[in-house]
Amino acid sequence: MENTPLAPPHAPAPAARGRVLVVDDDPTVAEVVVGYLHRAGYAVERAGDGPAALERFAAARPDLVVLDLMLPAMDGFEVCRRMRAHGPVPVIMLTARGDEEDRILGLETGADDYVTKPFSPRELVLRVESVLRRAGAGAPAAEEARPLSGAGLRLDPVARSASRDGVGLALTLREFDLLAFLLRYPGRAFGREELMREVWGWDFGDLSTVTVHIRRLRGKVEQDPARPRLIRTVWGVGYRLDLPGDGEDAEAKEDAEATEVAEATAVGAVADAAEVTGRPEVAGRPEGAGRA
Repeated sequence: MENTPLAPPHAPAPAARGRVLVVDDDPTVAEVVVGYLHRAGYAVERAGDGPAALERFAAARPDLVVLDLMLPAMDGFEVCRRMRAHGPVPVIMLTARGDEEDRILGLETGADDYVTKPFSPRELVLRVESVLRRAGAGAPAAEEARPLSGAGLRLDPVARSASRDGVGLALTLREFDLLAFLLRYPGRAFGREELMREVWGWDFGDLSTVTVHIRRLRGKVEQDPARPRLIRTVWGVGYRLDLPGDGEDAEAKEDAEATEVAEATAVGAVADAAEVTGRPEVAGRPEGAGRA
Protein backbone atom coordinates (compact mmCIF):
# COMPACT_ATOMS: atom_id res chain seq x y z
CA MET A 1 0.00 0.00 0.00
CA GLU A 2 1.30 3.41 -0.90
CA ASN A 3 1.93 5.57 2.11
CA THR A 4 0.45 9.06 2.03
CA PRO A 5 2.56 11.63 3.89
CA LEU A 6 0.74 13.17 6.83
CA ALA A 7 0.54 16.87 7.45
CA PRO A 8 2.68 17.97 10.39
CA PRO A 9 0.75 18.21 13.69
CA HIS A 10 -0.66 21.59 14.63
CA ALA A 11 -0.10 22.89 11.10
CA PRO A 12 -1.54 26.41 10.87
CA ALA A 13 -4.62 26.83 8.73
CA PRO A 14 -4.16 28.81 5.52
CA ALA A 15 -4.49 32.51 6.22
CA ALA A 16 -7.77 33.99 5.01
CA ARG A 17 -7.53 36.71 2.38
CA GLY A 18 -9.82 38.90 4.43
CA ARG A 19 -12.99 38.93 6.49
CA VAL A 20 -16.24 39.60 4.64
CA LEU A 21 -19.68 40.18 6.15
CA VAL A 22 -22.51 39.16 3.82
CA VAL A 23 -25.88 40.76 4.65
CA ASP A 24 -28.85 39.39 2.69
CA ASP A 25 -32.29 38.19 3.77
CA ASP A 26 -32.56 35.78 0.82
CA PRO A 27 -31.10 32.46 2.07
CA THR A 28 -30.42 31.18 -1.45
CA VAL A 29 -28.50 34.27 -2.55
CA ALA A 30 -26.61 34.47 0.74
CA GLU A 31 -25.62 30.81 0.55
CA VAL A 32 -24.28 31.18 -3.00
CA VAL A 33 -22.32 34.34 -2.17
CA VAL A 34 -20.89 32.87 1.02
CA GLY A 35 -19.89 29.69 -0.79
CA TYR A 36 -18.05 31.48 -3.59
CA LEU A 37 -16.24 33.77 -1.17
CA HIS A 38 -15.22 30.81 1.01
CA ARG A 39 -13.79 29.02 -2.00
CA ALA A 40 -11.90 32.17 -2.94
CA GLY A 41 -10.17 32.08 0.44
CA TYR A 42 -12.17 34.60 2.47
CA ALA A 43 -13.42 34.22 6.01
CA VAL A 44 -17.13 34.97 5.76
CA GLU A 45 -19.83 35.84 8.29
CA ARG A 46 -23.49 36.15 7.45
CA ALA A 47 -26.42 38.25 8.70
CA GLY A 48 -30.04 38.18 7.57
CA ASP A 49 -31.15 41.70 8.49
CA GLY A 50 -29.89 45.16 9.42
CA PRO A 51 -29.82 44.86 13.24
CA ALA A 52 -27.99 41.52 13.06
CA ALA A 53 -25.51 43.02 10.60
CA LEU A 54 -24.80 45.98 12.89
CA GLU A 55 -24.36 43.63 15.84
CA ARG A 56 -21.81 41.50 13.98
CA PHE A 57 -20.11 44.63 12.65
CA ALA A 58 -19.71 46.04 16.17
CA ALA A 59 -18.43 42.73 17.56
CA ALA A 60 -15.68 42.32 14.95
CA ARG A 61 -15.26 44.82 12.14
CA PRO A 62 -14.92 43.05 8.77
CA ASP A 63 -12.57 44.05 5.98
CA LEU A 64 -15.52 44.41 3.59
CA VAL A 65 -19.32 44.21 3.65
CA VAL A 66 -21.51 42.78 0.88
CA LEU A 67 -24.79 44.51 1.71
CA ASP A 68 -28.23 43.85 0.25
CA LEU A 69 -30.27 47.03 -0.23
CA MET A 70 -33.74 45.54 0.38
CA LEU A 71 -33.64 44.28 3.97
CA PRO A 72 -36.46 43.86 6.50
CA ALA A 73 -36.76 46.33 9.39
CA MET A 74 -33.85 48.49 8.20
CA ASP A 75 -32.80 49.02 4.59
CA GLY A 76 -29.25 48.79 3.30
CA PHE A 77 -28.88 52.58 3.03
CA GLU A 78 -29.44 53.01 6.76
CA VAL A 79 -27.20 50.04 7.61
CA CYS A 80 -24.44 51.55 5.49
CA ARG A 81 -24.83 54.96 7.14
CA ARG A 82 -24.58 53.47 10.63
CA MET A 83 -21.52 51.41 9.72
CA ARG A 84 -19.86 54.45 8.18
CA ALA A 85 -20.49 56.39 11.38
CA HIS A 86 -18.00 54.08 13.11
CA GLY A 87 -15.28 54.54 10.51
CA PRO A 88 -14.51 53.74 6.88
CA VAL A 89 -15.22 50.22 5.69
CA PRO A 90 -15.49 49.05 2.08
CA VAL A 91 -19.11 48.28 1.11
CA ILE A 92 -20.45 46.57 -2.00
CA MET A 93 -24.20 47.04 -2.33
CA LEU A 94 -26.20 44.14 -3.68
CA THR A 95 -29.74 44.73 -4.88
CA ALA A 96 -32.45 43.70 -7.29
CA ARG A 97 -33.25 47.35 -7.97
CA GLY A 98 -31.32 48.73 -10.91
CA ASP A 99 -32.67 52.29 -11.03
CA GLU A 100 -29.96 54.90 -11.58
CA GLU A 101 -31.36 56.93 -8.67
CA ASP A 102 -30.83 53.99 -6.33
CA ARG A 103 -27.29 53.44 -7.64
CA ILE A 104 -26.41 57.07 -7.07
CA LEU A 105 -27.98 57.09 -3.61
CA GLY A 106 -26.06 53.94 -2.72
CA LEU A 107 -22.77 55.47 -3.84
CA GLU A 108 -23.49 58.74 -2.07
CA THR A 109 -24.27 56.81 1.10
CA GLY A 110 -20.70 55.55 1.00
CA ALA A 111 -20.84 52.31 -0.97
CA ASP A 112 -17.70 51.55 -2.98
CA ASP A 113 -19.49 49.46 -5.59
CA TYR A 114 -23.01 48.53 -6.64
CA VAL A 115 -23.98 45.14 -8.10
CA THR A 116 -27.46 44.51 -9.49
CA LYS A 117 -29.23 41.14 -9.24
CA PRO A 118 -29.11 38.82 -11.06
CA PHE A 119 -25.33 38.81 -11.03
CA SER A 120 -22.42 36.47 -11.63
CA PRO A 121 -20.98 35.21 -8.31
CA ARG A 122 -17.55 35.09 -9.94
CA GLU A 123 -17.86 38.73 -10.95
CA LEU A 124 -18.82 39.60 -7.38
CA VAL A 125 -15.70 37.83 -6.09
CA LEU A 126 -13.58 39.82 -8.56
CA ARG A 127 -15.12 43.03 -7.34
CA VAL A 128 -14.48 42.05 -3.72
CA GLU A 129 -10.83 41.42 -4.62
CA SER A 130 -10.60 44.78 -6.40
CA VAL A 131 -12.14 46.76 -3.53
CA LEU A 132 -9.97 45.07 -0.90
CA ARG A 133 -6.86 45.59 -2.99
CA ARG A 134 -7.66 49.28 -3.18
CA ALA A 135 -8.40 49.37 0.55
CA GLY A 136 -4.66 49.03 1.18
CA ALA A 137 -3.97 45.31 1.61
CA GLY A 138 -0.18 45.55 1.67
CA ALA A 139 2.17 48.51 1.58
CA PRO A 140 1.94 50.78 -1.45
CA ALA A 141 4.83 51.01 -3.88
CA ALA A 142 7.49 53.64 -3.16
CA GLU A 143 6.14 56.02 -5.80
CA GLU A 144 2.57 55.61 -4.57
CA ALA A 145 3.62 55.99 -0.92
CA ARG A 146 5.05 59.49 -1.17
CA PRO A 147 2.90 62.30 0.30
CA LEU A 148 0.95 64.37 -2.21
CA SER A 149 0.14 68.05 -1.94
CA GLY A 150 -1.18 71.02 -3.88
CA ALA A 151 -3.81 73.76 -3.58
CA GLY A 152 -3.79 73.37 0.20
CA LEU A 153 -4.50 69.65 -0.13
CA ARG A 154 -2.23 67.12 1.56
CA LEU A 155 -2.61 63.34 1.26
CA ASP A 156 -0.58 60.64 2.99
CA PRO A 157 -1.17 57.34 1.10
CA VAL A 158 0.49 55.27 3.84
CA ALA A 159 -1.57 56.72 6.70
CA ARG A 160 -4.61 57.09 4.40
CA SER A 161 -5.11 60.60 5.75
CA ALA A 162 -6.17 63.72 3.85
CA SER A 163 -6.54 67.37 4.75
CA ARG A 164 -7.13 70.77 3.17
CA ASP A 165 -5.61 73.87 4.73
CA GLY A 166 -4.80 71.78 7.79
CA VAL A 167 -8.38 70.57 8.27
CA GLY A 168 -8.97 66.83 7.98
CA LEU A 169 -11.12 65.54 5.12
CA ALA A 170 -13.54 62.66 5.68
CA LEU A 171 -12.93 60.78 2.42
CA THR A 172 -14.24 57.34 1.57
CA LEU A 173 -11.92 54.68 0.17
CA ARG A 174 -12.66 55.52 -3.46
CA GLU A 175 -12.68 59.28 -2.92
CA PHE A 176 -9.21 59.06 -1.40
CA ASP A 177 -7.87 56.92 -4.25
CA LEU A 178 -9.45 59.17 -6.86
CA LEU A 179 -8.02 62.35 -5.36
CA ALA A 180 -4.59 60.73 -4.92
CA PHE A 181 -4.56 59.65 -8.56
CA LEU A 182 -5.52 63.13 -9.81
CA LEU A 183 -2.89 64.75 -7.57
CA ARG A 184 -0.23 62.53 -9.10
CA TYR A 185 -1.08 63.85 -12.57
CA PRO A 186 -2.12 67.52 -12.23
CA GLY A 187 -3.08 69.25 -15.44
CA ARG A 188 -3.79 66.00 -17.28
CA ALA A 189 -7.29 65.14 -18.49
CA PHE A 190 -8.64 61.63 -17.94
CA GLY A 191 -11.73 59.99 -19.39
CA ARG A 192 -14.19 58.19 -17.15
CA GLU A 193 -13.18 54.82 -18.63
CA GLU A 194 -9.54 55.53 -17.83
CA LEU A 195 -10.34 56.62 -14.28
CA MET A 196 -12.41 53.49 -13.73
CA ARG A 197 -9.53 51.34 -14.92
CA GLU A 198 -6.78 53.16 -13.01
CA VAL A 199 -8.62 53.94 -9.75
CA TRP A 200 -11.21 51.17 -9.50
CA GLY A 201 -9.12 48.53 -11.28
CA TRP A 202 -12.06 47.58 -13.53
CA ASP A 203 -12.26 47.19 -17.26
CA PHE A 204 -16.04 47.11 -16.95
CA GLY A 205 -18.72 48.76 -14.85
CA ASP A 206 -21.21 51.61 -14.68
CA LEU A 207 -19.43 54.86 -15.60
CA SER A 208 -21.90 56.85 -13.49
CA THR A 209 -19.87 55.52 -10.55
CA VAL A 210 -17.03 57.84 -11.60
CA THR A 211 -19.40 60.77 -12.12
CA VAL A 212 -20.91 60.41 -8.66
CA HIS A 213 -17.52 60.13 -6.95
CA ILE A 214 -16.25 63.23 -8.76
CA ARG A 215 -19.33 65.13 -7.57
CA ARG A 216 -18.89 63.95 -3.98
CA LEU A 217 -15.18 64.77 -4.04
CA ARG A 218 -15.87 68.28 -5.30
CA GLY A 219 -18.24 68.76 -2.39
CA LYS A 220 -15.34 68.10 0.00
CA VAL A 221 -12.38 69.87 -1.64
CA GLU A 222 -13.84 72.79 -3.61
CA GLN A 223 -14.55 76.21 -2.14
CA ASP A 224 -17.68 76.36 -4.31
CA PRO A 225 -18.66 72.90 -5.63
CA ALA A 226 -21.11 74.50 -8.05
CA ARG A 227 -18.18 76.33 -9.70
CA PRO A 228 -15.22 73.96 -9.29
CA ARG A 229 -11.74 75.46 -9.62
CA LEU A 230 -9.71 72.34 -8.84
CA ILE A 231 -11.45 69.35 -10.41
CA ARG A 232 -12.49 70.59 -13.83
CA THR A 233 -14.78 69.02 -16.38
CA VAL A 234 -13.08 68.72 -19.77
CA TRP A 235 -15.96 68.54 -22.23
CA GLY A 236 -15.78 65.54 -24.51
CA VAL A 237 -12.92 64.03 -22.47
CA GLY A 238 -13.56 63.72 -18.74
CA TYR A 239 -11.92 65.43 -15.76
CA ARG A 240 -8.70 67.25 -14.90
CA LEU A 241 -7.15 68.48 -11.65
CA ASP A 242 -5.84 72.06 -11.91
CA LEU A 243 -3.47 73.33 -9.23
CA PRO A 244 -3.13 77.08 -8.55
CA GLY A 245 -0.90 78.60 -11.19
CA ASP A 246 -1.51 75.94 -13.81
CA GLY A 247 -5.24 76.54 -13.98
CA GLU A 248 -4.90 80.31 -13.68
CA ASP A 249 -2.22 80.44 -16.37
CA ALA A 250 -4.38 78.32 -18.64
CA GLU A 251 -7.36 80.60 -18.10
CA ALA A 252 -5.25 83.72 -18.69
CA LYS A 253 -3.89 82.21 -21.87
CA GLU A 254 -7.40 81.35 -23.07
CA ASP A 255 -8.60 84.89 -22.25
CA ALA A 256 -5.61 86.43 -24.06
CA GLU A 257 -6.18 84.25 -27.10
CA ALA A 258 -9.88 85.18 -27.13
CA THR A 259 -8.97 88.88 -26.89
CA GLU A 260 -6.47 88.56 -29.72
CA VAL A 261 -9.06 86.85 -31.90
CA ALA A 262 -11.64 89.54 -31.13
CA GLU A 263 -9.17 92.35 -31.88
CA ALA A 264 -8.05 90.69 -35.10
CA THR A 265 -11.65 90.28 -36.16
CA ALA A 266 -12.37 93.94 -35.44
CA VAL A 267 -9.32 95.11 -37.40
CA GLY A 268 -10.28 92.87 -40.30
CA ALA A 269 -13.80 94.24 -40.34
CA VAL A 270 -12.56 97.83 -40.41
CA ALA A 271 -10.09 97.04 -43.19
CA ASP A 272 -12.84 95.41 -45.24
CA ALA A 273 -15.06 98.43 -44.76
CA ALA A 274 -12.24 100.76 -45.86
CA GLU A 275 -11.70 98.71 -48.99
CA VAL A 276 -15.38 98.86 -49.88
CA THR A 277 -15.85 102.58 -49.20
CA GLY A 278 -12.47 103.63 -50.46
CA ARG A 279 -11.77 105.50 -47.18
CA PRO A 280 -8.24 104.80 -45.93
CA GLU A 281 -9.05 103.96 -42.29
CA VAL A 282 -7.04 101.54 -40.19
CA ALA A 283 -8.47 100.04 -36.99
CA GLY A 284 -11.03 102.81 -36.75
CA ARG A 285 -8.52 105.71 -37.11
CA PRO A 286 -9.16 108.02 -40.10
CA GLU A 287 -6.24 109.01 -42.25
CA GLY A 288 -4.56 112.00 -40.81
CA ALA A 289 -5.71 111.38 -37.27
CA GLY A 290 -3.01 112.21 -34.79
CA ARG A 291 -1.23 114.60 -37.15
CA ALA A 292 -0.31 118.07 -35.99
